[in-house]
Amino acid sequence: MAGKEHTAKKKREKVKDEAEIKKEKEILELKHKIKQQRKSTGENSEHLQPSINIGLVGHVDHGKTTLTEKLTGKWTDTHSEEIKRGITIRLGYADITFRRCPQCSEPECYTVKPTCEIHNIPTEFVRKVSFVDAPGHESLMATMLSGAAIIDGALLLIAANEFCPQPQTREHLMALQMSGIKNIIVVQNKIDLIPKERVLKNHQQIKEFLKGTIYEDAPIIPISAQHEVNLDVLIKTIEDVIKTPARNPDVDPVMYVARSFDINKPGSAPDKMKGGILGGAVIKGRLKIGDHIEIRPGRIVEEANQIVAKPLHTQIVSAMTGNTPIDEIYPGGSVAVMTDLDPSIVNSDKLTGNIVGIPGKLPQIWYTLDLETHLLERVVGAKEDLKVDPIKPNEVLMLNVNSAATVGFVTSIGKNRVKCKLKLPICAETNAKVTISRRIGTRFRLIGYALIKGE
Repeated sequence: MAGKEHTAKKKREKVKDEAEIKKEKEILELKHKIKQQRKSTGENSEHLQPSINIGLVGHVDHGKTTLTEKLTGKWTDTHSEEIKRGITIRLGYADITFRRCPQCSEPECYTVKPTCEIHNIPTEFVRKVSFVDAPGHESLMATMLSGAAIIDGALLLIAANEFCPQPQTREHLMALQMSGIKNIIVVQNKIDLIPKERVLKNHQQIKEFLKGTIYEDAPIIPISAQHEVNLDVLIKTIEDVIKTPARNPDVDPVMYVARSFDINKPGSAPDKMKGGILGGAVIKGRLKIGDHIEIRPGRIVEEANQIVAKPLHTQIVSAMTGNTPIDEIYPGGSVAVMTDLDPSIVNSDKLTGNIVGIPGKLPQIWYTLDLETHLLERVVGAKEDLKVDPIKPNEVLMLNVNSAATVGFVTSIGKNRVKCKLKLPICAETNAKVTISRRIGTRFRLIGYALIKGE
């Protein structure tokens, strides 16, 4: 009997070794194929991946998705409910290369087209950027806050034909400030819909709205996204104001997961199925095809009436930026990595909010949080002018940290301190910033932020 078990074990090990050898061979072939494609097309590797993530935020229906489409050619609302309801529900992504004509004067020289329509000559590469289109609807604030965790700068869209500020205009601006986003550009959209006098009046309302904030001197660019008016001025302003941050590729990598999904079609044969996909942004370091990675907190399961996080371990088998395969990913731009995880583990954004990194190098998993709180004086996002009351014992709060959203049940309070038991565990560094929202009426409203001090 022992001999049979030993033989079966050796057979399993042989199959496992053969599978690993096959996988390593496929990864090497993929790396070679990517290099050959790059060589044949003459693509410069630094032009493949966007160097920066720029968020598009603002009140619902102020033109974020339309502007993204006019700049990138991609309509980011692809989810069936988004198309049906005409609003952004999930984070949308689209990459674009900014270019300039060497013979045109500024700002007319800035374009997204490979050939100058005036001089009929090739335009020059300036920078590749990734736009993150965040939802503006008040019920989707958690998704917008998740998006704020992966952006380096932002365009705040304000419709010229509406009074400024609208509720979510105010809420999104405060969220950007709490998330540490320093560089923003205000985009005054829909100037084609109203007379010049009303455009100027709206411009003054925007100035008054920004007064007293860290964005008081932010540039305000009037545009019509629908008719592509002033987009060259907007591109130049982006280049002047939202610079690519300095990156260090040699530190331990960290990637925030903002999307996770299954790309297999129903009825796919088992031997043809692809592993689960993780989408998001690398915050620091770099990841390569073939790297073994850990995903935290991982799968959330219930054991003996307790919520337990089970970190996942897998391997990166391919990577994409936009529609371009790449062999390594680094900070800047939205990326997607294919793993060898079972697709059922990642489908329907099940791993959104997770952190990816080298095994054993990621922050701890938190089930409870001791928070140092910093509350606002007034509730942000509500139509009424409401004072922020102190947090109360047993209160339910929505907490956003990195790209994760969870619910915290307040178990105790102190002076500027709150302890919460989390409905869903999170992975985060000590002193990480957490935005706090409270249920007011039927919605969660932003009331402040906190720093993680312990459990």
